[in-house]
Amino acid sequence: MKLQSTAKAVAVAAALAFLPIGAADAKPKVGATAPTFTGQSATGETIKLGDLKRKTVVLEWTNKDCPYVRKHYETGNMQSLQKESKADHDVVWVSIISSAPGRQGYLEPVEALDNIKQTEAAPDHLLLDPKGEIGQSYGAVTTPHMYIINPEGALVFMGGIDDNPSSRHSSVEGAKNFVRAALDDMAAGRKIAQAVTRPCGCSVKYAY
Repeated sequence: MKLQSTAKAVAVAAALAFLPIGAADAKPKVGATAPTFTGQSATGETIKLGDLKRKTVVLEWTNKDCPYVRKHYETGNMQSLQKESKADHDVVWVSIISSAPGRQGYLEPVEALDNIKQTEAAPDHLLLDPKGEIGQSYGAVTTPHMYIINPEGALVFMGGIDDNPSSRHSSVEGAKNFVRAALDDMAAGRKIAQAVTRPCGCSVKYAY
């Protein structure tokens, strides 16, 4: 009986070794090619990462009801970063909502567009990812969670937006913005000083 149990365990382990790695296990790495994606925008457009090559792309995971996201939008910090990045670095800014239906932050297309108008946000595209496929392929765990992809398609930054993990509005003042610093390093031809930082915020509200 013991030999049979051992043989069965070995067989199961061998089978698992050949299973394809799921999106949750295939974590993105700085320096490697960024995970590709195709998503639907709030305006109904199909957006493919491959169509954005030769551009620097910033990905921002967002949830309008998350206190950490609200801090950045209600102080104008995120909007300023979006506009500055586009004007100074010719960035394509892609905001992504990976909240599942029925969970905090989920928005229908009309609601998502209305929220952009109300907050005066300035993304180039707002992708709706209710199944969480894009979010999980990038390992996005918080809102906000930020990523930068260079014009060659490599992931060059991933992590938190700044070095202050508080949700207090006043914490924006004096915080070091890692996204801004990374884009400045890229523009100057320098290696990004902090290419991986700790993401802080609300958990992404994926489906249960």
